[in-house]
Amino acid sequence: MFKKAVEAKSHQRLSGADRKKLRRSIKDKFQRASDSDLDALLPPKAEITVSKFQNRVHVYSVEGGFPMFFDVDGRGSDIFPTVYALWMVPELLPVFVLKGGEVSRFVIGGADLMFPGITVPPEGLPSFVAGEPWAVKVPGNPAPIAVGSTTMSSAEALKAGLRGKALRITHYYRDLLWESAEGRHVPNAGFFEDVVYEDPSLLPASHDSDLTEVAGGETSNDQQKNLKGDGAEESQDVNELQPDSTSTLTAPNDNEDDTAAEVTEGVSDLKLTDTATASDPNDQHTLSTADIDSLLDKCLLQALHTTVKDKDLPMPGSTLWSNHVLPCRPSGITLDIKKSSYKKLSKWLQAKSTSGWISVKEDKHKKEVMLFSVNRNHADYSSFKPEKRRVEKSEQPSVQSANEIHSSKTLEVVEIYKPSVHVNSIFSSVGADTGKLFSASEATEIVFKYVEKENLVKPTNKSIVILDAILCDALFKGAIKKGTTYPTEIHKKDLGSTFVSRMQPHHVVTRGNESVVRKGALKTIQLLTERRQGNKKVTKLSGMETFLIDAEALASELQKKFACSTTVAELPGKKGQEVLVQGGVIDDLARHLIEQYGVPKRYIEVLDKTKR
Repeated sequence: MFKKAVEAKSHQRLSGADRKKLRRSIKDKFQRASDSDLDALLPPKAEITVSKFQNRVHVYSVEGGFPMFFDVDGRGSDIFPTVYALWMVPELLPVFVLKGGEVSRFVIGGADLMFPGITVPPEGLPSFVAGEPWAVKVPGNPAPIAVGSTTMSSAEALKAGLRGKALRITHYYRDLLWESAEGRHVPNAGFFEDVVYEDPSLLPASHDSDLTEVAGGETSNDQQKNLKGDGAEESQDVNELQPDSTSTLTAPNDNEDDTAAEVTEGVSDLKLTDTATASDPNDQHTLSTADIDSLLDKCLLQALHTTVKDKDLPMPGSTLWSNHVLPCRPSGITLDIKKSSYKKLSKWLQAKSTSGWISVKEDKHKKEVMLFSVNRNHADYSSFKPEKRRVEKSEQPSVQSANEIHSSKTLEVVEIYKPSVHVNSIFSSVGADTGKLFSASEATEIVFKYVEKENLVKPTNKSIVILDAILCDALFKGAIKKGTTYPTEIHKKDLGSTFVSRMQPHHVVTRGNESVVRKGALKTIQLLTERRQGNKKVTKLSGMETFLIDAEALASELQKKFACSTTVAELPGKKGQEVLVQGGVIDDLARHLIEQYGVPKRYIEVLDKTKR
C-alpha cells in the first residue's frame, strides 16, 4: 500500500469531537488496548493531524507528523496501527511469528505473508477470522516488522492444509509510511530504540545462503548445515513466499539483493526497551513560555516568507498552523500552542494581527479564524532573514512524478478583486492601476500605502487608523444607514477586510493548463437526490462547469465507478448542463469530486430530499 509515492492532498488538525470519534473507533477495533495504551498512542494533550491521500488512505499522526494509525478506505472501518505504534504497544495486535530471518526479507520487501512461512505454536494454530488485523514478528524479537489483514479464517486455513496466503500486508518496516517519519523527534521515544545496522558482509550473499536465517547479523555453521540438509520441504516453503505481481521484489538484481540483506539485518536488530528504564539522551530541554512565544513568531515569519503565498489566501488558521507553521519548527522540537502565553491558536493569530503582521477575521459559519492577508511591508517581516531548508534529493523525483500524473486534475481557485467606484480614489492616490485585478493581500497593501502616505496612524495607539474624508467614503459610503454617524477611526486588523469587501469580486479557476477568469463570487456545485416513479432515487449534479469539469467525461466516469446509468441534459431555463446519476450516491459523488477533482468541500452544496 505504501510502496509507491502518493501525494497527500490535505493535512488537517482533528477537532475535539473527531479525536473522540477516532479514539472510540480504535477502542472498538482493538479490544486488547487499555486506556493507558490509547493515551500513549494518542496523548490527550497532543495535537492529532490527519493526512488525506489521493488513494483515499487517511494517516493519523501525533505532534504534526508522527504516524500512529492509518485508515485504508478513509471511512473509519479499516484502521491499522503503524509499526511505530506497535513498537510502543506491541500487544496491541495478535502476532504471527516467522520461521526465520530468511522469511522477513520478503515481508519487508512488500510481499504478502504465506502460511508456510509462519511458525505454528505447539498448541496449534490460533483462532482468527478473515479480514482480522495481525502483526508480524521475527523469532526472538518483540518488535513487530509489519501489519496486515488475514485472507481467510483459521478453519479455512486448516482445511487448506496451511497453504496459500495468510496475511495481506498493508504496511511494513522501511516502507514509505515508515520513512516519512524517520529522523523526526518521536513522542515517548523511550519505548523503542533506533535500528542498528551491522556489517552487511556478515550476511552471506550467495544464492545458497539466501535462505540462511539472520540472527543479529551472524549465522552459525550448524545453521547453514541444517538449512542445506532440510531438502525440498524447506525450499518449497520459501518458494511459496513470493511477492505478488506488483511487488518490487520480482526479479531482483544484485543491488536489490544487497539492499534486502542489509535491511533484514536491521530488522533482526530491532529492540524494545523497558518503559521504566528507558531514557533519551537527545531529549529536548523544557522551553519556557517566553521561548515558545519567540519560537512561534520565528516559525510564523519563516512560513510567511517561504510557503504562504498570496494566491492561497484567505486561508483557515488550522491550515496555516498544520501545513505552514509546524513544518518550520526546528528539528526535534515539539511546538505546542497550549504551552505559550496565548493558549489558543485564535488568540495568537489575533495578537499578530494587532501587531500588523497579518490580517485575520473570524468566520462565523466555520467558527474559525481566517488569514486574509500578509503585511509584507512590516518592519519585522522585512528584517527577518528566512532559513534555507535542505530538500532531500531522494524525494524530488517522486513528488515530480506525482505532480505530472495529477496535473490534469489539479485544481486551483483564486479569489481576486477589481477596484470599484468606492475605492478608485484610494488606488489613484497611490498611483495604482484601477483597471487591474488584485488579490486580497495586494489590495490590503494598497490601502496601507495610502494610510502611510497620508500619515493616518493614530499617534497614541499605533493599531488604530484615523479616517480622513477619502478613506471614510471608500470604506463606508452607502453602507451606513441614514441618520447613523460615520466612524472616525478603524482598527488595523479590520481595515484590510473592510477595504476588500468594497471591491468587485472575481475569481480565477485553473486546472492543468486551462485557466478562466470570471466576474462575481465563485458559484458552488449543486448535488441533489430525489425520488422518482417506482420509488427510485436519482442524483443530480450541476455547476461543474465552474470548476472546468467536462459534463460528458464526468458522466462516463461516474457510470463506470458506480455501475449505473448516467445522462447529460441541459439545465431548464439556465445556462449549463446537468448530470443525472441513477441511485442515491450523493455522498459518494461528493467524495469523488473532492478526492479526484480537488473541488474544495465548501464549494459543494448537498441536498438529499429522500431523507425524512
